[in-house]
Amino acid sequence: MTVTPDRPTPTAAADSANPAIIDRFVASNREYAVTFRDGGMDARPVQKIAVVACMDARLDLFAALGLELGDAHVIRNAGGVVTDDTIRSLTISQRALGTRSIALIHHTGCGLLGLTEDFRRELELEVGQRPQWAVEAFVDLDGDVRQSMQRVRTSPFLLHTDDVRGFVFDVHTGLLREID
Repeated sequence: MTVTPDRPTPTAAADSANPAIIDRFVASNREYAVTFRDGGMDARPVQKIAVVACMDARLDLFAALGLELGDAHVIRNAGGVVTDDTIRSLTISQRALGTRSIALIHHTGCGLLGLTEDFRRELELEVGQRPQWAVEAFVDLDGDVRQSMQRVRTSPFLLHTDDVRGFVFDVHTGLLREID
């Protein structure tokens, strides 16, 4: 499959050691739980906002946006694309949990910029089944943010579409650039 990562793909030797990362997560969680105290938070975000962003590991959304635990719902997927499942999550966020604002955050250097629908065809050839989902790759970053804003604003399931804003996060500077 055609992918253009920013850094080399891990070797097979590194992949064979990868299951150990989950063991480290479990150990870290046990350490975390020793000092964990239930803050009595509700599932409703304090800031009444949902953030839709890319799953890219370079985006530390809480730090970049000045968020604290409990402030926002954060919905992440490849590209920060507004898919049916994103709309499902936003609908639950608004209708059941009280959010009113939506921030959409794409970013420079996104892996979807290097993909095409050929990814699905290659995957189908490899596994013998065509994925039911679209890759949602794009060539125009700003245009894709606008498309995502439009998908949110026109969804019949969302109650609050008047405060929807889109941004591009620059992975080299850490700055957000708003898209009109």
